[in-house]
Amino acid sequence: MAKQTIFFYDLETSGFKPREARILQFAGQRTDLNLKPIGSPTNKLIRISQDILPDPDAILVTGITPQQTIAEGVSEAEFLKYFHQEVATPGTIFAGYNSIRFDDEFMRFLHYRNFYDAYEWQYTENKGKWDLLDVVRMARALRPDGLSWPFDGDGRPSNRLELLTSVNKISHRNAHDALADVQALIALAQKLKLAQPKLFEYLFRMRKKASIETFVNNSDLFLYTSGKYPSEFEKTTIVAPLITHPTRHAILVYDLRTDPTPFISLDYSQLVERWKLKYDDPNRLPVKTMQFNRCPAIAPIGVLDDNAQKRLKINPEIIQKNLQLIKNSPTFAKNLVKTIEVLDQAQQAQFISNEIYVDAKLYDGFFSNSDKYAMSAVRATDAKDIANLTPSFDDNRLDALLPLYKARNFFSILNNEERKIWDKYRVRKLLSGGENSVAARFFTRLEELGNLPDLSTQNRYILEELQLYAQSILPYLE
Repeated sequence: MAKQTIFFYDLETSGFKPREARILQFAGQRTDLNLKPIGSPTNKLIRISQDILPDPDAILVTGITPQQTIAEGVSEAEFLKYFHQEVATPGTIFAGYNSIRFDDEFMRFLHYRNFYDAYEWQYTENKGKWDLLDVVRMARALRPDGLSWPFDGDGRPSNRLELLTSVNKISHRNAHDALADVQALIALAQKLKLAQPKLFEYLFRMRKKASIETFVNNSDLFLYTSGKYPSEFEKTTIVAPLITHPTRHAILVYDLRTDPTPFISLDYSQLVERWKLKYDDPNRLPVKTMQFNRCPAIAPIGVLDDNAQKRLKINPEIIQKNLQLIKNSPTFAKNLVKTIEVLDQAQQAQFISNEIYVDAKLYDGFFSNSDKYAMSAVRATDAKDIANLTPSFDDNRLDALLPLYKARNFFSILNNEERKIWDKYRVRKLLSGGENSVAARFFTRLEELGNLPDLSTQNRYILEELQLYAQSILPYLE
């Protein structure tokens, strides 16, 4: 079995939605399990393709213009060849800061539209994943000694990386540059590991879904840290596992801070409406889906010392009372099963209505072994031979992806007819919809941002570059 290392990585992207946006910068640094860096860092720009108009707000954050990626970047296909040869080596544990909910998702869609399995890079050959965000949150909640902890402008606890590095005097000069963020995260992890080694090592061992599932199945209640919980309680509460999720590798947990009396008598339709409310609404159903494969930060009740109990404002008597009320309810868990089924159906309908283009259809199903073999043939074909490639696929998503893959990665080899097809696709994607088209919304947002008071010279330059880029790639309507 390959020796394990940790690869800390971060992305800068053209937007905030992984189904639509693209990775502009990928950076990372490998360390051993003691967080000592191994080798040189990775820092790659990825060329944006001409069917993408970036989100201007995202570009103002990163400062990476489309023109820079075109001048200095590589294609997605080129990047993934490098990634699998040099980065996703056996034994690699991919780690980041909010990476499971953001960066990993972008990486899955990148793999999918370039004819790779979207998941194998994180689980084959003794590979894995971890996320430091909830580790930091739990340390702040349970074992804060050894680090300084920041607050936002409104005086609320904040765990933003740039604030944490600032108050802990960690060098972080270029926040929102992927490599700078990676180096700052490693320094923060080293400091946290030194300050609270037992908690750090415990959560590292508990990152695996099998360990999490075993822990949950043997617990009546436990501590759970999640971004969905309020900052006033340091994102941490005591939960009771209720039922296994009917369709996901997950479990539903109940926040035992909240009296279940108003909820246990409701039928599933009423529970659906309560679930839809925002997390800060006191009438919201205090039930959360905890997915085993997302490295949730969980711990036994025994680690809750007196100081942490006071910090989190936990009343053990209320916790036990609410736990008994749930255990004594014969229908609550059963009604939740139907609640989840209704919510899942609604979510799927929303995805179907929104997913106009094949790029967004990663989660429509897994590919067959025969398709995976054909996908590997596509990946192995270079520019001089890709024009004549005619693979046979079982899944029609792959048939739809192939001409897009060719145009985005090997534009120079397209013949006149293929270029016309590509232009028609870009017209449909960027210009259809009139005032609601992608292009119209892009230019409207550029104008709004350009009219902001006190706009810096650098940001005005970025907006001008975005304007020029969009004008240069928009296809003509025939």
